[in-house]
Amino acid sequence: MWWIVAAGILAVAEILTGGSLVLLMFAGGAAAGGLSAALGAPPALSVGVFAIVSVALLGLVRPVARRHMRLTRETRTNVAALVGAEALVLESVDGTDGRIKLAGEVWSARAYDGQSMFEPGTRVQVLQIEGATALVAW
Repeated sequence: MWWIVAAGILAVAEILTGGSLVLLMFAGGAAAGGLSAALGAPPALSVGVFAIVSVALLGLVRPVARRHMRLTRETRTNVAALVGAEALVLESVDGTDGRIKLAGEVWSARAYDGQSMFEPGTRVQVLQIEGATALVAW
């Protein structure tokens, strides 16, 4: 029972200290030691299981977990998620006006360079969103 209590305390301490993952790896080791004790292992074997699992988690799992924590994942939402999307021209698009179907909705659009013209049925790419107007190009 003490192993499980120790695992819980270590896990909470990890949360409170800010994510180095060292205490969490020891919590995993304590949980493994607790499992071995629950299965009837003598105390010395449970301590050995704790040590081996803790070292294995520190050496194998922690580096991978740290790499994943450092990855910056920019999640684009709202209109920012539409930039770069492909759209279908519904009404001729020129430098001043037009209509496209973008993400299942009809949007007003105009040519990004202000001079190009796209005929209905043409596939274009959204380069920028200004208000409710998509600026498109090939």
